[in-house]
Amino acid sequence: MKHTFGSLSALLAGFTLLSASAALQAQTSAPVYNVVQLSASAQQEAVQDWLTVVLTHQAQAADAASVQRQLKEAADNALRHIRPRVQEGELEVSSGGFTVHPRHDREGQIIGWQGSAELLLQGRDVARIAATAGDTPGMAVAQMSFSLSHQARQALEEGIRSQAIARFKATAQQVAKDFGFSGYTLREVAVSEGGQEYAIRPRLMVAADARAAMASAPVPAEPGKTLLQVTVSGSVQLQ
Repeated sequence: MKHTFGSLSALLAGFTLLSASAALQAQTSAPVYNVVQLSASAQQEAVQDWLTVVLTHQAQAADAASVQRQLKEAADNALRHIRPRVQEGELEVSSGGFTVHPRHDREGQIIGWQGSAELLLQGRDVARIAATAGDTPGMAVAQMSFSLSHQARQALEEGIRSQAIARFKATAQQVAKDFGFSGYTLREVAVSEGGQEYAIRPRLMVAADARAAMASAPVPAEPGKTLLQVTVSGSVQLQ
């Protein structure tokens, strides 16, 4: 009899679990009505305030050690010239690429070595960076680009995000009203942020024989613009 009661208890427990599972499944699979998918966006145009200039020095010699020594000397001299002008956020300097590789003839034999060393100038003081890029000895401008600084992007996106959320809420309320409901509850929401650069970025590739002509000339630099946009999307249940 004890074995019979034990089996019956186990059977009842299993039935209870199955019933609870079936009820939960029925609850979760029940159709949801009066749910609307919505999306709202806000955007703002901003002038790019961060300039990045890549300075480069190229060298070649019969052996790799000589090339490396020339590149190091050029980079050290340039840094000594730039450092007195450095100011955090306005003009910052850092090392870029440093490469040394062999030169080959048509038969694949090594006939010499060449390389390049880069320095990066960046910051918000466009005039100071342009002047420094133009008069740094032994270095030529290889590339320049404008972007939006992190501080400016963060400050602008906070305001744009608030506008997008307000538009989403207003749209949800209007949709509820149009369908004959008094309001809504928020079910899920996603906020996406992004920016699009739509001005042509200047890119300069300077030949070796043109470095002397540009040695004391400020680099022409004109910032472009970025379109910042925040999109709020999600679903609401009309009530």
